[in-house]
Amino acid sequence: MLTKTDISQLKFNVDELKNLIQNQNEIKKVVFILENLGKLPKNFNYDFLLELLSNKNEKIRYLAIKNIAKLENLELLNTLYNIAKVDESTNVRREAVSAIGRMRHKLIIKKLVDFLNDNDPKVIMQAIRGLLTFKDEIYVKENLKKLFNHPNEMIQQVLNKEFNEKEVNKSKYSHIESPDYMKNAVVLGDVLETLKYVQDDSIHLTFTSPPYYNARDYSIYQSYQEYLDFLEKVFKEVHRITKEGRFFILNTSPVIVQRMSRSHSSKRYPIPYDIHPLLIKMGWEFIDDIIWVKPEASVKNRNAGFLQHRKPLAYKPNPCSESIMVYRKKTDKLLDWNMKQYPEEIIEKSKIKGNYETSNIWKIDPTFDKTHSAVFPIELCNRVIKFYSFIGDLVFDPFGGSGTFGESALKSNRYFFLTEKDKFYFERIKEKLSNDFLFIDKKNKFIDLDEFKKLFHEELNDTNK
Repeated sequence: MLTKTDISQLKFNVDELKNLIQNQNEIKKVVFILENLGKLPKNFNYDFLLELLSNKNEKIRYLAIKNIAKLENLELLNTLYNIAKVDESTNVRREAVSAIGRMRHKLIIKKLVDFLNDNDPKVIMQAIRGLLTFKDEIYVKENLKKLFNHPNEMIQQVLNKEFNEKEVNKSKYSHIESPDYMKNAVVLGDVLETLKYVQDDSIHLTFTSPPYYNARDYSIYQSYQEYLDFLEKVFKEVHRITKEGRFFILNTSPVIVQRMSRSHSSKRYPIPYDIHPLLIKMGWEFIDDIIWVKPEASVKNRNAGFLQHRKPLAYKPNPCSESIMVYRKKTDKLLDWNMKQYPEEIIEKSKIKGNYETSNIWKIDPTFDKTHSAVFPIELCNRVIKFYSFIGDLVFDPFGGSGTFGESALKSNRYFFLTEKDKFYFERIKEKLSNDFLFIDKKNKFIDLDEFKKLFHEELNDTNK
């Protein structure tokens, strides 16, 4: 039986290797040999690889090119160019363009530029990757800039990162710092008015569940569009005050508005799906969808009628799940950059200990509160805070509700910032968060909008001194 060790030795005896491949009737064995050739020696005789470029099997052609690419041989430029032009397999074409890019010689420039007009965005991406080695050359720069308005978003993103001016961080604070006046503050007031007095790039994480559309007494809107317009304004402000590359976690679910009478039908509004395109447009990047699953016994039964008559068309499943949508403020920087802003001590203390949920299905029982009809379970808040922030970060909930997110923040050694417009719920938050917590080096503040404005101006004066 042929082993990887056998292959690593055979590549120094090309004739024997060639005979071995030619005498193989099983495609799997040829693929195994090509996959395990590894680094090729100098003066490697690649003739047998060229012969494989006309093989009927796509995988063999692909692996032949992958090995040819290791040689970075300019003599093969035209061969690879022709393969990339005519091969029927998109994977083979992409690998051939990649192999051309690896040669890193000026002779490849015009060949790669030719592929910028390809119909396959991934072929174009491979060509761009090779051309970026020469991006300071005027000819290359001019041709790459022609793709700035290419319909493919990944091509736009790569070229924007390489050629557009980097946005300067407008915050007076470092990435791990936040304004003191916001730390452990609950503000009684309209969220949009309150956020006017929050500086850009101030918070590390937002987790919120917006009020349900016309499903609760505290969330009455004239129309569904008015509701969406309001949320769009709020989340634009959240984007502005969020630090570069940090997260916004949104808990929503479709909501049913009950029918007016038996002669009318109820209406189900797809809130998460209607909010998503608005978030993308304003500069949030979609990262993940997490499904929060509740026990069926805890939700409203929509199945009773169907259970009795079993007639098609009338099936209505019980809504046992809500969407936890994960977004990141769009940036060219990778997550590693965000992590490297923190001292090693903070990173170590913030690591997730013990078991954790590995899937995007979170089974968490709902919480019921006598003072609020829609309460975050503390376990849900704990997971979000620990997975998407570091110790000492400032975390925000624009719809404070009963204050569970603030409670979780304190217990997780984070600072909280909450806004709540309802006086009754504000008092409930005050009651919940007035207890003693270990991590309070900033006294909890329960203030109205005028007091918050005053703190904002005092902060500005201090930083301008």
